[in-house]
Amino acid sequence: AHVSCLAEQAKILVAESEENNLDDTQWHRWYKCSLCEQDYHGVVSCALGWACWKTYLGRPEADWTRWCAMGQLGRGLLASEHYEDALSVQEAELSTLRRIGVPEGQMLVAQSNIANTYDLLGRFEEALSM
Repeated sequence: AHVSCLAEQAKILVAESEENNLDDTQWHRWYKCSLCEQDYHGVVSCALGWACWKTYLGRPEADWTRWCAMGQLGRGLLASEHYEDALSVQEAELSTLRRIGVPEGQMLVAQSNIANTYDLLGRFEEALSM
C-alpha cells in the first residue's frame, strides 16, 4: 500500500470515531496494519509518524490527538533509527504533557521513552537519571 493511502485511511477512521464518540478511537491505524495487525516498522513507520503529526499539528496543544501525534512521530523516528531526532521530539512531548497536566502514568511513559532513547544513543548516565 502507499503510505499516503495508509495515512488517509488512519485519518478518516480516527475522525469517524471522534464524530461518533466511539470508545475505540482507531488510533492504532497510525501504527498497525489493518490486514495483518502487525506494527509498521522502519521508513513506513517514520513516514506515517510525519503524516500523523502533520494531520493533527493545527489542533490545540491540549487536544489528545495532537500530543498522541507527537508521540507517534517520535516512535516513527525511532523505528527508522533517527535517534537524535526522536529524542528531540520526545523531549518536546514530555514538555507538552507537563504543561497540559496529563496523569502521572502518562508522564512516566514519556520519561521511560526518553530513557530508552538515551540508552540507544549510548548516553547511559542520562538514561539512568530519568
